[in-house]
Amino acid sequence: MATLSDIGVSAGINILSAFIFFIIFAVLRLQPFNDRVYFSKWYLKGLRSSPSRGGAFVQRFVNLDFRAYLKFLNWMPEALKMPEPELIDHAGLDSVVYLRIYWLGLKIFVPIAVLAWAVLVPVNWTNDTLELARQLRNVTSSDIDKLSVSNIPEYSMRFWTHIVMAYAFTIWTCYVLMKEYETIANMRLQFVASEARRPDQFTVLVRNVPPDADESVSELVEHFFLVNHPDHYLTNQVVCNANKLADLVKKKKKMQNWLDYYQLKCARNNSKRLMVKLGFLGLWGQKVDAIEHYIAEVDKVSKEIAKEREEVVKDPKSIMPASFVSFKTRWAAAVCAQTQQTRNPTQWLTEWAPEPRDVYWPNLAIPYVSLTVRRLLMHVAFFFLTFFFIIPIAFVQSLATIEGIVKAAPFLKVIVEDKFMKSVIQGFLPGIALKLFLIFLPSILMIMSKFEGFTSISSLERRSASRYYIFNFVNVFLASVITGAAFEQLSAFLNQSPNQIPKTIGVAIPMKATFFITYIMVDGWAGVAGEILMLKPLIMFHLKNTFLVKTEKDREEAMDPGSIGFNTGEPRIQLYFLLGLVYAPVTPMLLPFILVFFALAYIVYRHQIINVYNQEYESAAAFWPDVHGRVITALIISQLLLMGLLGTKHAALAAPFLIALPVLTIGFHHFCKGRYEPAFVRYPLQEAKMKDTLENAREPNLNLRAYLKSAYVHPVFKGDEDDDDYDDDKLGKFEEEAIIVPTKRQSRRNTPAHSMISGESSPSVPFGGKEV
Repeated sequence: MATLSDIGVSAGINILSAFIFFIIFAVLRLQPFNDRVYFSKWYLKGLRSSPSRGGAFVQRFVNLDFRAYLKFLNWMPEALKMPEPELIDHAGLDSVVYLRIYWLGLKIFVPIAVLAWAVLVPVNWTNDTLELARQLRNVTSSDIDKLSVSNIPEYSMRFWTHIVMAYAFTIWTCYVLMKEYETIANMRLQFVASEARRPDQFTVLVRNVPPDADESVSELVEHFFLVNHPDHYLTNQVVCNANKLADLVKKKKKMQNWLDYYQLKCARNNSKRLMVKLGFLGLWGQKVDAIEHYIAEVDKVSKEIAKEREEVVKDPKSIMPASFVSFKTRWAAAVCAQTQQTRNPTQWLTEWAPEPRDVYWPNLAIPYVSLTVRRLLMHVAFFFLTFFFIIPIAFVQSLATIEGIVKAAPFLKVIVEDKFMKSVIQGFLPGIALKLFLIFLPSILMIMSKFEGFTSISSLERRSASRYYIFNFVNVFLASVITGAAFEQLSAFLNQSPNQIPKTIGVAIPMKATFFITYIMVDGWAGVAGEILMLKPLIMFHLKNTFLVKTEKDREEAMDPGSIGFNTGEPRIQLYFLLGLVYAPVTPMLLPFILVFFALAYIVYRHQIINVYNQEYESAAAFWPDVHGRVITALIISQLLLMGLLGTKHAALAAPFLIALPVLTIGFHHFCKGRYEPAFVRYPLQEAKMKDTLENAREPNLNLRAYLKSAYVHPVFKGDEDDDDYDDDKLGKFEEEAIIVPTKRQSRRNTPAHSMISGESSPSVPFGGKEV
């Protein structure tokens, strides 16, 4: 059990680590040759040029202004200077609202920490329960335990203080959550109303188009919408299965990179012929001329790409029963996206189309009918992943203790019994061991989300974040709280009634406070400080810049600024919300460490969003209902565990008063869900109509068809010469008078609608009328 001195040693190590990271960052960011790594956002916006282009040779690589090094922390106040409206214009609403999660943590926990330390700490400290237990029953405890509810004797009337504080913490948390939900909802509506024209504002994704023997998917979609939305339909772009073609394009880019590498190497040293082995990883096999080999490979893959493109264009099997359908107005798109199209609720399914850069193209080729099976399989797989992960995590954590190390390696007993080493092991090693063990988890969860078939990067990240949160709750929180070996942990849950689980966990919570304090310092202090170094992007940029870059475009592509990483960052934040709300009435000692995390992370990530991160998509803060729901979940969990803990303390008179808290919290959640969530899942028709009216007044001659023509064409077809096959003369124009829409189906009559376009002259069919 870690003591205050162990916590102090751990704090010293992590503070020193964070300070060293900041010093290294201050030196690296000032060097001209790192400018594109630490200010990549400004380069991508075209607002910054390389400082290494002019001046003396040395000054192109090293900053010789020593005064700049004296202000190595000036980036912190600079990160706070940009006002929020300007930050929204600069980085987007998603990034700003993500930052507000950290700010929400500060708004919730600063008053709670002040109140807990002013009221609960004196109530807990002024008892001698643990001291008597140590003398009479040889029970071990630390000074930290004396600040917790463990120091209050059974049947004590002092538990009423914790009940009152639980109500105060709940009321304050709900109030802050409600005000933040209202603010974010208004920010979203204002952002949507003021943002520039985007293709997804006019477009819906239609899936599960029923097959028709007489018409192609493109003709069927066009006929359906000309009949059912005759005054508003504009065009459609069918979805094709171009996954194989995309793989070939990636392969060509990889081969081209190797060719560029060897050509640059040859240009620098023309006297030596460059050779490459054709075997596994170039370790063995026949030696050939590297440049000639990769020229041949690039040519070979180019021919394969041309062949595959023709097959995708001509083969009807490559066309999926789905299409991006665009309308003349936002109002019409909103009506279509938010209504049922036919009496059969499983066909002609419509949803808002993601913005083009948010589309995850490989999953559009997955048949809609297989999505249910895929998601069921992933639910089962996630269940086993979550609960069987308890075993290795518990094993690793058991080794990260004094007893575990001595048991596994008795020869280390002399070393680990040293006072300083003992403090390091108990105050630092368990947290770092758990963090290292979870490194690969986000990648695994993202692969599972992709298998489920979500069609946008934002929805993939939200699903991955949701599962990451559940995993953290079960494996990081519950598995760390319950004491004993891994199999004993499993049996503790399996061999007792559900109403005993809160008591089991409640008893263990105060004893695990020191572990979570060390974890917060490792992950939330040193880990956040390490994020600002951008080590991986820094190394990869210099490798690419040295071996692959030929042009300024290549240098821009070599930058990897990354993004806010909602799928990994948000679940980590939610773990701190959970720990703060659970330990606030139990062990307030934890709260200052959480406050340091929220404050430090807010500054660091604000700097990164301003200067580095380039967000892949803009969902207008569509993730906020998930954030709100998970904080509410943490609040309810904290209430249930406090009830369990007080139940073990025989606070029979006080504990029942906590029963109302979860009920009231759930009621509050339903109120917020009904009042604010619609702004995140539906687009008000009034807002859409106002935006359409303003745009028509400002741009009465806008050619919307040309604007939307290639917005949702698969990326592998963009930028190629085949795109020239889009013939503007074939696009046609909508006429005002009622005419006949022909259909090839023999079983139906022609239907009156406002159009001149037949199935054969569809404006949505690219490549000269061929579907892609």
